[in-house]
Amino acid sequence: MDLQLTNKKALVTGSTAGIGLGIATFLLKEGAGVIINGRSEARIAQAIAGLQKEIPGCDVTGIVADFSDVNQVDELIIKAGNIDILINNVGIFEPKAFFDIPDKDWFSFFEVNVMSGVRLSRAFMPYMLQQNWGRIIFISSESGVLTPGEMIHYGTTKTAQLAVSRGLAELTKESAVTVNTVLPGPTWSEGASEFVKRLAQSQQLPVEQVEASFFKEERPTSLLQRFSTVNEVATMVTYLVSPLASATNGAAVRVDGGVVKHIL
Repeated sequence: MDLQLTNKKALVTGSTAGIGLGIATFLLKEGAGVIINGRSEARIAQAIAGLQKEIPGCDVTGIVADFSDVNQVDELIIKAGNIDILINNVGIFEPKAFFDIPDKDWFSFFEVNVMSGVRLSRAFMPYMLQQNWGRIIFISSESGVLTPGEMIHYGTTKTAQLAVSRGLAELTKESAVTVNTVLPGPTWSEGASEFVKRLAQSQQLPVEQVEASFFKEERPTSLLQRFSTVNEVATMVTYLVSPLASATNGAAVRVDGGVVKHIL
């Protein structure tokens, strides 16, 4: 299927690994030009080398920016120029007991997980509206609907993304610009795989057994009963940013393996 993304220009934040890198890969395969982002030149160079090897001739560049530093975000906006597709993927998470989360952690999580998307959307959306075409995607989480007790600060930021995304969608009325949110469930990304492998090593158990135990005990409502793959999330995002998805706007699309039980 031709997703009609040739020559579209995309920015994917937090894209040197995991879901962000997967999204960048699929966009490049569909002919889009992609700006990837990470916190170091070395990570970006490594990711670009891998993408160029997998997709010879692809149009990929990179911009370093740490989204906890507003000055670096401002520099990224200037360097990126006008873009057609914005994927607000960058995010941080950390399991921590609620009573041990200080104010500074709350502010740090909002700075990266919420304000990153706010600042970039504020910068790039006017151009999309002016040219009457554009796509903005917020990568939220099932934790935005089912707030996890072990990281309430993270879940709260993911809920906030849903509100920001829906509000921005209201500004696109009668245009060909769309704003949507994608809610992945537990995904076998770099961070998740390292966490599970460390846990398996500490318990002296096979990784497969630890994964099965996690879903049985921590995510019993999952219909998939395994981690989603990065590609399973990236394919949904790639479709949503295509012209073929023009009737999907202001939506929260779940790629959570059925973790969330309610229909709407």
